[in-house]
Amino acid sequence: MPASPALTAQSNDDSFEDIWEEISWRGLVHVSTNESDLKALLAGPPITYYCGFDPTAPSLHLGNLVQLLLMRRFQLAGHRPLGLVGGSTGLIGDPKPTAERTLNSAETVAEWVGYLQGQVSNYLSFEGDNAAKLVNNLDWTAPMSAIDFLRDIGKHYRVGTMLKKDAVSTRLNSDEGISYTEFSYQILQGLDFRQLHLEHGCMLQTGGSDQWGNLTSGVDLVKRAEGATVHAIGTPLVTNSDGRKFGKSEGNAIWLDPALTSPYAMYQFWLNTDDADVVDRLKVFTFLTRAEIEELGARHAEAPFKREGQKAVAYLVTSLVHGAAATDAAIAATEALFGQGDLAELDADTLASALESLPNTRASIDTPVAQLLVDTGLSPSLSAARRSIGEGGVYLNNAKVESDDATLEGALLHERLAVLRRGKKTLAGIFLT
Repeated sequence: MPASPALTAQSNDDSFEDIWEEISWRGLVHVSTNESDLKALLAGPPITYYCGFDPTAPSLHLGNLVQLLLMRRFQLAGHRPLGLVGGSTGLIGDPKPTAERTLNSAETVAEWVGYLQGQVSNYLSFEGDNAAKLVNNLDWTAPMSAIDFLRDIGKHYRVGTMLKKDAVSTRLNSDEGISYTEFSYQILQGLDFRQLHLEHGCMLQTGGSDQWGNLTSGVDLVKRAEGATVHAIGTPLVTNSDGRKFGKSEGNAIWLDPALTSPYAMYQFWLNTDDADVVDRLKVFTFLTRAEIEELGARHAEAPFKREGQKAVAYLVTSLVHGAAATDAAIAATEALFGQGDLAELDADTLASALESLPNTRASIDTPVAQLLVDTGLSPSLSAARRSIGEGGVYLNNAKVESDDATLEGALLHERLAVLRRGKKTLAGIFLT
């Protein structure tokens, strides 16, 4: 993945007096420890802060991107980030609301640690006085014996408090219940904060608001074990129009790895942002200034049909994750698919990823176009398909299909791909078998 433009993005919005005001305006604070103390801490000399990412999948996703960009905002304000990838917590996984996680092998988790460390590195700077550091909690948990863990860490936890955590109580009230393994996850995360506080002077942890119980586990442990006050910030969850969060546990994750979610698919995801969500997405996911966002929001409100806000957030976030070149290719594919560009000029990988996001089918070279319309769901029957062709409303690679006997012969792009269109906007992809 190319280096992220986030590394060079700077906020030059003079309307912000401090980083707390900025992240509050951007809607990034859903819950926190004592606000006045935290605000004063962030306004003072540089502090060390961290966010943790568990390798329970081979890639981070949009929910994680919120944290990565929040980390970058703090670093741009002069604070020192620690990017933690959980080699030990990833072996367990935090409790899901519905069921126990399937545990991955130690070899798989170690491989995924490397993937995630590379992704985290794209959004932080490792140079200068506030250079970022990557840490792995396996480094301090692996040498610890079970007796040491129980005596030195477990004694600071009260079971009654642990049972009240939302993630735990939800599972206790479910048919699945919760294992001691996942019940103990909050202790491991608390141990992380204590270790980073002792070793690096870490004073703040950030995470999603659904992780609040785990975040406060570390705050409480540092207080009990070290007599020190540290802080936590929980960000709002990114949800879709029906209120479900985006993430791998929901089955609707938008991954940061282009092999899992292509730049085209990511661009389309942002392009389909609801009008009501555009300004919020610009605040959370871009480095535009307050003045720029307010101006763009005003223009979008005046003429939402132009989708200026969606186009801006789609371009900026996709460029942030995948780079400008991949984003430009995704835009070219979008335009070409709808007849506003030359499909033949698209590279094979970009076109294939675009077609994979559409209804699609695999077919032999001699398959009739009428049959392809049925196989892709563009027409309900062969008779309807032939009627559409006869009316001049069917296109293969943006060329009108003139005969209902037409096949894929001579119409393939890159010798294996084709774009089928009925009318102006109904598209499907064809892959040669």
